Amino acid sequence: MVTVSPRWRVVIVDDHAPSRNALAEAIAAAGGRVVGDGSLAGEAVALVTRHRPDVAVLAVGLSDGDGIEAARCIAAEAPCPVVLVTSRTEPPVWSRAVEAGGLGFLAKPLRPVEIGPALDLAVSRFRETDAVRRENEALRRALGARRLVERAKGLLMARLGLSEPEAFRRIQKAAMDSRKPMADIARTLLLAEDITQAHPTR
Repeated sequence: MVTVSPRWRVVIVDDHAPSRNALAEAIAAAGGRVVGDGSLAGEAVALVTRHRPDVAVLAVGLSDGDGIEAARCIAAEAPCPVVLVTSRTEPPVWSRAVEAGGLGFLAKPLRPVEIGPALDLAVSRFRETDAVRRENEALRRALGARRLVERAKGLLMARLGLSEPEAFRRIQKAAMDSRKPMADIARTLLLAEDITQAHPTR
């Protein structure tokens, strides 16, 4: 028997049982599967952490707090696309939701036909922003590594009287011989220099 993967794995947090049930039914009808649900803002991060869903659907108004703040906590602690459900459509609510990281919105009363597009859009936006974030992190790491190597080259040039190409080749060879990144070799050299400076030979 072939097991068909759900369109999305979803966590729902909504303290209004009829709304929560309607969401679950609409998600199932659209090919998704609800893997966890709760009724409290304080449960949101734990639910997302436990179930690792493709998308979380949170009501804005919850009995113990604010779904928008719960979305902010998810973004900080367990990143996941979040769709917010609310009966309040005034601009301040939407702007807070966007600022907190909400990637999709559903207005009450719910229209099942809107569920699929909203969840698909949130997942797509999250993947795009996550790809950009990962690229930026990679660039920061690369820049940090380059700075370490530049500092280590300067150290070798000053300590051993090497030219810049010679210093670079020295670090490069050490990296190849040890099968470590050049940044690790540079970091070790700089740390050794710091130790020497802190505890000079008497």
